[in-house]
Amino acid sequence: QPSSEDKHRSMEATDEVEIHGVVTTGHGVASGRAGDERFPDGTLALQWPLFEAGGLDLSGVHRATINASVAPLKPKPVHARFTFPQLKWHPGCAAEDFSFFDLRLAVGHGGKAVRGFIYWPHPETKPEHFQDAHVVELLAPRLAGIAPGVALRLWVNPEQMTFAH
Repeated sequence: QPSSEDKHRSMEATDEVEIHGVVTTGHGVASGRAGDERFPDGTLALQWPLFEAGGLDLSGVHRATINASVAPLKPKPVHARFTFPQLKWHPGCAAEDFSFFDLRLAVGHGGKAVRGFIYWPHPETKPEHFQDAHVVELLAPRLAGIAPGVALRLWVNPEQMTFAH
């Protein structure tokens, strides 16, 4: 008799849809790599405590995004796991809406899948650093081999987010 955890795990696996992506170069603002003097340690360093205070457990997650192109598909949010409406995370920036979607991802075709999140600053409230419509920003533990052009496999529950042409 499988435990409820085993049933939950097997249900997750069958309910997820596999999407193929490729690592792309981001703006470098989330991690602080861009050198923007407003966010010397990156935007995530300022947002992180607010997300955690709102109940999002980010333990073990690297404080930088992985930008993944899923072209020719485009992500379409359905029902986020967490949403932070009108979050005022910096005195010099307008409040923004953020959502998080469960994710499993693996580097390459044989890599081990790890849990993470799709980090979704809502485009309609985002003031700058826009992403291409085919790009999703991912939060995950630090992963070896992440570089532009590297293939990724993503597993997402379609009740949270779908991907379509």
